[in-house]
Amino acid sequence: MTTPKVFESEYRFCLILWENEPITSANLAKLCKEKLDWSRTTTYTVIKRLVERGVLKNDNSLITSLVSKDEIQAAEIDELVEKKFEGSLPAFISAFTKHAKLSEKEIAELRELIERSN
Repeated sequence: MTTPKVFESEYRFCLILWENEPITSANLAKLCKEKLDWSRTTTYTVIKRLVERGVLKNDNSLITSLVSKDEIQAAEIDELVEKKFEGSLPAFISAFTKHAKLSEKEIAELRELIERSN
């Protein structure tokens, strides 16, 4: 199954949901008002859109996610690598490391990740 696309404002909404789920739509609307300055109707519209796309479940106004933060982040990275780096993960990592000095610890973590993926 392909991970549904989640746009930037929806992602900020999902961050709130992931921290508080399961949560009622009314309580989620209150949190979105506090953290995003959204109206209740905006929150309900986003809930409806994300339910339709298979990102959320709305069971009698109890909202839970069907897609995890890790899945959304991985899909975004895959899309970025495909669009901007012609699908080349080494080209992406090369571009990233040109502008960000990696610590020895980060280098070790990356080596470990590479070794685990083989």
